[in-house]
Amino acid sequence: MAQRIILYYKFTPVKSPEDVRKWQTIVCAERGLNGRIIISNQGINGTLGGDVEALEDYIEQMEASDEFGGIVYKWSEGGYDHFPKLSVKVRDELVAFKASDELVVTKDGVQNGGKHLKPEELHKLLEEKGDEVVFFDGRNAYEAKIGRFKNAVVPDVKTTPDFLDELASDKYEELKSKPVVTYCTGGIRCEILSALMKNRGFEDVYQMDGGIVKYGETYGDDGVWEGSCYVFDRRMNVDFSDKTKQIGECYFCQGSTNNFTNCADVKCNRLMLVCDDCAERTVCSEACTPKVKELSR
Repeated sequence: MAQRIILYYKFTPVKSPEDVRKWQTIVCAERGLNGRIIISNQGINGTLGGDVEALEDYIEQMEASDEFGGIVYKWSEGGYDHFPKLSVKVRDELVAFKASDELVVTKDGVQNGGKHLKPEELHKLLEEKGDEVVFFDGRNAYEAKIGRFKNAVVPDVKTTPDFLDELASDKYEELKSKPVVTYCTGGIRCEILSALMKNRGFEDVYQMDGGIVKYGETYGDDGVWEGSCYVFDRRMNVDFSDKTKQIGECYFCQGSTNNFTNCADVKCNRLMLVCDDCAERTVCSEACTPKVKELSR
């Protein structure tokens, strides 16, 4: 039976996240779905893999609920085995920006966020304003190493909360009067990031509706996206056509690659890009080598 992966989110007030967690666990387990679901009083965010019929039935259950109808689901290649297990958790924030004190969520979603742009609308904006438009990456910096919009600003952030310090700095003052298009994998991080930017004086802020995934579905590699899209499951990355460029650089030889791996030293666990020719090099530094040898004895 055919399998796929769905990616989705919805910002909406949730009265009892724990009750939703229990319901989601049952619904997914009964349908043999694997993946990750985060629930908070701000809404729900999920990535699930499994049989297509099971995913369609899951979506029907969501549509029938009072809180989670009207979600736009993004489908991609993959399945059940791309996730180690089913994980359904309650968190204080749907996305860990540590900015819940300034985030306002209603049934209409995040308030004061950037204007949503569908892929076709993005191209229209580019036609109208050309080089004035600035792409602003809303992901962690390592994700942008294998794929990003052309000429994008990539903030130097290792974790999502780092964006608060980035925006508090004076690095982006010249962007505050320009049209800025925020983007991330599926769109959820930009719901918050675009609101944070507007709260800090950015005047003309947009967000890529459906994120990189929706843009890739629409234009593949024939638009203004370059490279692969990093994803947080066993696939590690997604390509949108057979013409995808490998824009990442191997940690060891600087050759082209989009293959991420972790340093074999579990205490280091550094995420690094490694090409096929260097695949046997499993540690990121000489300091990690003796530790791995010791563990392998």
